Amino acid sequence: MIRLTHVFAFVVLLTGFACSAADSVMCGIDVLQQNGFRQLTGQRIGLITNHTGLNRGGVNTVKLLHDAPNVSLTALFSPEHGFEGRLDISNIDDAADQATGLKIFSLYGKTRRPTTTMLNNVDTLIFDIQDIGARFYTYVSTMGEAMHAAAEHGKRFVVLDRPNPINGVDVAGPMLDAGEESFVGFHHLPVRHGMTIGELALMIHSELKLDLELEVIRCDGWKRNTLWDATGLVWVNPSPNMRCLTQALLYPGIGLIETTNISVGRGTDTPFEVLGAPWIQPRELAGALNAHGFPGVAFVPIRYTPSSSKHANLPCGGINIVITDREQFRPLLTGFGISVELQRLYPDDWKGKDAMRLLGNRRTLDAILAGQSADKVKQTATAGLPQFLKRRQTFLLYD
Repeated sequence: MIRLTHVFAFVVLLTGFACSAADSVMCGIDVLQQNGFRQLTGQRIGLITNHTGLNRGGVNTVKLLHDAPNVSLTALFSPEHGFEGRLDISNIDDAADQATGLKIFSLYGKTRRPTTTMLNNVDTLIFDIQDIGARFYTYVSTMGEAMHAAAEHGKRFVVLDRPNPINGVDVAGPMLDAGEESFVGFHHLPVRHGMTIGELALMIHSELKLDLELEVIRCDGWKRNTLWDATGLVWVNPSPNMRCLTQALLYPGIGLIETTNISVGRGTDTPFEVLGAPWIQPRELAGALNAHGFPGVAFVPIRYTPSSSKHANLPCGGINIVITDREQFRPLLTGFGISVELQRLYPDDWKGKDAMRLLGNRRTLDAILAGQSADKVKQTATAGLPQFLKRRQTFLLYD
């Protein structure tokens, strides 16, 4: 075992099982299991997880830790969408795990940070949840809040790392403005950060100066340029409306729009692959977008009726967003292009100012609302990216 020290963080590089093929990726839980859970010997464990916390064989982390020798699993914690990942509501209650009898404390209900009472019987908090690679996906926020709690209460914190499913190379802004921090914008990051959950933990720990013993048990065999379908890992929907890799690739750009009065396909079989509204003319919007020639993507005019969420049960005109070349596709540029055309074609209908909640960057929003081109919006959105790339370099764990 080789231990790397960064400030107060301890990153574990567990070797001894070399994986040369991209489809032999092991997640942190697999590496921990292979090494006999020795990092947790004698510890009372609080596990923050959901249905995505699985090893390569599909066994959940709860069972693995519950059955591990010399380890005492004492508490469970769940993020947004709940322990089973099925809920799409704003307030989730505590529950109980039938398999272990343990209480599941909700971190998406009355509190989003573990409390003193929740941590009374815990020595080490472990985080094992699959992230999606976009700033406003809230599992990162749950981890950050739990790290704060661990620091406040003198608890050790361990992250079982998992791959970034949309790769760890591509980074795209805009950056989150100072003062815009929220549960959908926990830290000063671009929309697409190109980091794993473990790397983000290292950054949050260092930059927020948390007095915390942090240990990241990293993946084995994962390369930064690898997308999920090259890992050999089974796709499990990280949340109810994130149902495939295509939707994950689209999400950083299309997700930006969903706080406006646009349906992004929730209530359909293909969330984030379609968007629309009752006042959109589908051929008009698709034609305008296709004329831009955005790389790696095409737009098909459609009509659909979402069964829930925005414009539920209302016929909508809109577009199907088709990725034609994953290597060339740029989700943020595509999202900017759609926003620019919505503002140009439907200025009296589209409530573009409401995009600020997830966009998190005033200059970029102003450029969209001012009718600037998608390329100019993209240029505006690059402000701060060079500095971020330098910041993140310190915390990267993979080639």
